[in-house]
Amino acid sequence: MESSLLLILIIALLAVAVIGIGVGLVISSRGKSTPPVVEAPPVDTTPPVEAPEAEAPVAEAPTAPTLERPEGRESRLVRLRQRLAGSQGGLGRGLLALLSRDRLDEDTWESIEDTLLTADVGVAPTQELVEKLRTRLRVEGAPEDARGVLREELLNLVGPDMDRALRVSGADGRPGVVLVVGVNGAGKTTTVGKISRILVADDRKVVLGAADTFRAAAVEQLATWGERVGVDVVRGPEGTDPASVAFEAVKEGVDTGADTVIVDTAGRLQNKAGLMDELGKVKRVIEKQAPVTEVLLVLDATTGQNGLIQARVFSEVVDVTGIVLTKLDGSAKGGIVVQVQRELGVPVKLVGLGEGADDLAPFDAGAFVDALLG
Repeated sequence: MESSLLLILIIALLAVAVIGIGVGLVISSRGKSTPPVVEAPPVDTTPPVEAPEAEAPVAEAPTAPTLERPEGRESRLVRLRQRLAGSQGGLGRGLLALLSRDRLDEDTWESIEDTLLTADVGVAPTQELVEKLRTRLRVEGAPEDARGVLREELLNLVGPDMDRALRVSGADGRPGVVLVVGVNGAGKTTTVGKISRILVADDRKVVLGAADTFRAAAVEQLATWGERVGVDVVRGPEGTDPASVAFEAVKEGVDTGADTVIVDTAGRLQNKAGLMDELGKVKRVIEKQAPVTEVLLVLDATTGQNGLIQARVFSEVVDVTGIVLTKLDGSAKGGIVVQVQRELGVPVKLVGLGEGADDLAPFDAGAFVDALLG
């Protein structure tokens, strides 16, 4: 009996244990969350499209500046005649009116002298011209062609036989060297640029030397002139020794086989002995590379007697070989041509006729006299 009770008790305990384990499993399964089901995205079966490769930016080649083609000699001479005829004709008309009078008394000859002096012909040339005219009219009588007589005598006065060629060629393979001098305000730097245009029109290779180093504007101005016609410009920092810049310019001309080197110098006041000595130094330094073949003195045609004083001083320092008269179109005082040639014994080789780039022309004695006569 006791054994039966014990067996029943053991079975009951086992049943309770089994039921407890089942209840624990149920509770445990309820406490856990079911992970969400994530659907896989649909597979794209379209073949991939390759993106176009980005093109590397193409650098634009710098546009070469358009070079100007300067005017040739013939068109410049045409302009010379036109411009001078429009501005200088008053002198000739006045002289012709006096010479055409029925009676040439002393008062008339004095008026002729006054007319010539007012035009800056100068005292000595005026007296010479009047004396020749009086002699001819006394011997030949009153000529029918007063203009022809006056033209002959004026032409002799201007000097038709003077050598007005620009010496721009060197020897032994070296370039010709043109040194341009003058006082401030005469138009020197502009003249250098215009001369380079004349030479480029003749198919010459040119180098410019910006030796006016104390005036930055002059250097930049010359650089602009050079760019317009494709001419190299040698320059230095502001305040550089002008002689060293001139030396380097001529050296480049020698090294590159240039035909002509033109050196612009600082404007000098004729009463500044130190500056004039410096100008002499520039010439001496240049000639270590190549001889100076031309020294051009730039004068303002409107300065009259003052221009003549300047010419004398410059000729003493650098042996001037030719004159450039600027602003000749703006004044009736063209007689300065005669006077400056007579004083220096060197010819006027170029004349400035206006502000245009090609308004610089070789001086032609016949065209000038014709312009004086109108």
